[in-house]
Amino acid sequence: MKKILMISLIILTVLLVSCSQTDNTQPDTTTPTNTETQQATYMDVSPAEAKALIDNNPNLIVIDVSPSYANGHLPGAVNYYLGSGALDQAIPNLDPEADYLVYCHVDSVAIAGAQKLTNAGFKNVYRLEGNYAAWVDAGYPIEK
Repeated sequence: MKKILMISLIILTVLLVSCSQTDNTQPDTTTPTNTETQQATYMDVSPAEAKALIDNNPNLIVIDVSPSYANGHLPGAVNYYLGSGALDQAIPNLDPEADYLVYCHVDSVAIAGAQKLTNAGFKNVYRLEGNYAAWVDAGYPIEK
């Protein structure tokens, strides 16, 4: 009985080793390549970097995706509140080649807004790290 068990284990080991070796001469067409799986993304910028973008790029479009726009917003910002679907409605009318700075009062909403733009093919999207509060804390101007 021990001999049968030992022979079975040897055969099983040989089978497992031979099955784990693959033929690398053919490319694996079932797995997407890195370029197929890359997702467009936005760039996080600090308040100082956002201020420099605003100051040095007169064509920069600043988008506030929050419901609190009337309480204060970055100078020149437009309000496409994410929760109302306003950003989704605006995307087809926006230039995907322009530069955008997205912010909110909550990280998750700002991230979702910036990602919506990049998912739609927008190439130059920035997200204000720390959002509106970080901008105010840095002492930068706001509009009401």
